[in-house]
Amino acid sequence: MTAPLMLPLATVGNPTVNILIFALFVLATLAIVLRASRNNKTAADFYAGGRSFTGPQNGIAIAGDYLSAASFLGIAGAIALNGYDGFLYSIGFLVAWLVALLLVAELLRNTGRFTMADVLSFRLKQRPVRMAAAISTLGVCFFYLLAQMAGAGGLVALLLGVSGRAGQSIVIAVVGVLMIVYVLVGGMKGTTWVQIVKAVLLVIGAGIMTLWVLAKYTFNLSGLLGAAVDNSPAAGEKLLNPGLQYGLTGVTKLDFLSLALALVLGTAGLPHVLMRFYTVPDSKEARRSVSWAIWIIGIFYLFTLVLGYGAAAIVGPDRIKAAPGKANSAAPLLAFELGGEVLLGIISAVAFATILAVVAGLTITASTSFAHDIYGQIIKKGQISGDGEVRVARYTAVVIGLVAIVGGIFANGQNIAFLVALAFAVAASANLPTILYSLFWRRFNTRGALWSIYGGLASTIILIAFSPVVSGKVDAKTGKSLSMITDTGIDFHWFPLDNPGIVSIPLAFLLGWLGTVTSKEQVDTDKFAEMEVRSLTGAGAEKAVQH
Repeated sequence: MTAPLMLPLATVGNPTVNILIFALFVLATLAIVLRASRNNKTAADFYAGGRSFTGPQNGIAIAGDYLSAASFLGIAGAIALNGYDGFLYSIGFLVAWLVALLLVAELLRNTGRFTMADVLSFRLKQRPVRMAAAISTLGVCFFYLLAQMAGAGGLVALLLGVSGRAGQSIVIAVVGVLMIVYVLVGGMKGTTWVQIVKAVLLVIGAGIMTLWVLAKYTFNLSGLLGAAVDNSPAAGEKLLNPGLQYGLTGVTKLDFLSLALALVLGTAGLPHVLMRFYTVPDSKEARRSVSWAIWIIGIFYLFTLVLGYGAAAIVGPDRIKAAPGKANSAAPLLAFELGGEVLLGIISAVAFATILAVVAGLTITASTSFAHDIYGQIIKKGQISGDGEVRVARYTAVVIGLVAIVGGIFANGQNIAFLVALAFAVAASANLPTILYSLFWRRFNTRGALWSIYGGLASTIILIAFSPVVSGKVDAKTGKSLSMITDTGIDFHWFPLDNPGIVSIPLAFLLGWLGTVTSKEQVDTDKFAEMEVRSLTGAGAEKAVQH
């Protein structure tokens, strides 16, 4: 390891203190999961928490699901290094909730039962649409899991002084194993309570750090911004203006637009967030859930502005870039500068709990989709008990955990806010067009759904694979690779943008329309009318799955 990387590792707290605080958080959350698991008796308990959560409880849990490691670690780092352009992630994630609230939340809760595929297949051919929706769900969950695992590797490497890639890989594996335990033992009920506790701790922790940073500058935001500029000589005044990361050339302007589209439209297609709406008893509580979530998420993203510029002012971009987690280390380094070992340990343990809770939520979503949609409805054609489905879901969770561990090791070192933006692009391309067409377009049919889902998913993944994210992106000053493949001699990218949303999202909408108008399938108008009434009123919502 090079000499500059040793400096932050030697100055970031006491590994023993960090491990003890980590262990306390893990034990506390495991106790919550074990307590919640006592009431897991039916498939509805495992998949949807028995629909027993109130709107405020579910709203806090949604915020917990949404405020992932990317929100806390990735965005704070992005703002510290790129200033105004980094804050665009916060704005995009927040505005996205308006789309989810106005177009999706209540309608989805009323129409479905456990998964997104319940809604998409309601009035279309069951088996092909369920298969497509399940594959799409697994794809989104995989990309999101990559981000969380990468965050875990960088965070714990910073705190425990793990300098080698092998040590960080072991850390990622431990996170994966804990995640599997959470899901196997607690199901949706257990993971929801972990999300609630984690969200409260995360907002309180970020709030304390925000007040602490502002207090150092006598609650003068201008003074804080001025100090951030002074401590970032390479960026200077550009830190406060658009264009440091995006907007310098035609390509980066397009990249920004593509990122914005993915962030704003992706939330309404994220399966692990959509599943949260099934944990409440009725549509009124679903609406309350989103209202609570918006307030919590909005306040938190205002905190990230102060934390990001605070990290630039107090820690400095050079130390952040030299740390093992690079941009992801900005918030922990800031905590250490403010409150020493104890605050660092607490904030980092909250971030670690954030990662654990989010990956558990993603895993239960993916395993539910496979067990309920692919195994239960396609392979077994609905002829399976709830217990049988849950058993398959548990097996699937183990497999998904192992795949996530391998993927997380590969993605280690990437900026996790950016990796999450890719997951949003997949969700916005593969899921959102089909959801909107299913809910609002009477003529929409099976071919349109399949073309939209598979076309959106395939185009997004192909464009990401052949984009600068994977190969060919080199820092002009240092000559180092900024891509996932760090060998600068390997370059097979031909798509110029980092985020494919500007191409893949319109393409998915187009394919959904084209597939529909070229199909001779007869529209079941009665089924559409039933779906319309149910989505708007909630009448018969508990019987939403048709066999």
